[in-house]
Amino acid sequence: MPSFTSHDVLAIAVVASFASGLNVYATVATLGLLAHFDAFQLPPALGLLNSWPVIVVAGLLFALGFFADKIPAFDLVWNALNTFVRVPVAALLSFGAAQHLSPGAQVAASLVGGLIALAAHSGKIAVRAAVTASPEPLSNMALSFGEDVAAISLTWFATKHPIVASVIVAVCVVLIVLMVRYVVRSLRRLFQQARSYLRPSAEHLT
Repeated sequence: MPSFTSHDVLAIAVVASFASGLNVYATVATLGLLAHFDAFQLPPALGLLNSWPVIVVAGLLFALGFFADKIPAFDLVWNALNTFVRVPVAALLSFGAAQHLSPGAQVAASLVGGLIALAAHSGKIAVRAAVTASPEPLSNMALSFGEDVAAISLTWFATKHPIVASVIVAVCVVLIVLMVRYVVRSLRRLFQQARSYLRPSAEHLT
């Protein structure tokens, strides 16, 4: 099992936060499996991730999301709801990874992790919005599959080359920040579309 410095662990947390913004369940399952099979060692505060119950639940949710995220219209609801999962989980991962730091630094690391996940999630929605105008569903399905692969690949790559992976993530975050206005509009549109999709269903039930 390779040994990591505290800086390496924080770099992995940065990458895992970004990957969580793309697909949190794939990220958690990948981290858990890699740690369980001794590909790398999780910080003690995150040791629960390599337990089979957590791995299985994350894997099942990933399987559910794999299909849900590829169904036209329903993918809007799925991504809107998962905004409230991806960001908190990334914050918790960063908090656990920074356990060797002071409490104040842990809170700061948690905040940064959450913001990185939000940036990844926002960038994902912005790219989706750019291709949603296309009437055929294959573009969104291909993007969804690519996001799944990216989340798993980035998480695995971070355990092998944490610094290089964190630099890649930093570049991606900078690019997302540069198009922040478009990202904000895309997020607003996501929640509006998800709300309009859910409203007819609620009216039908009543």
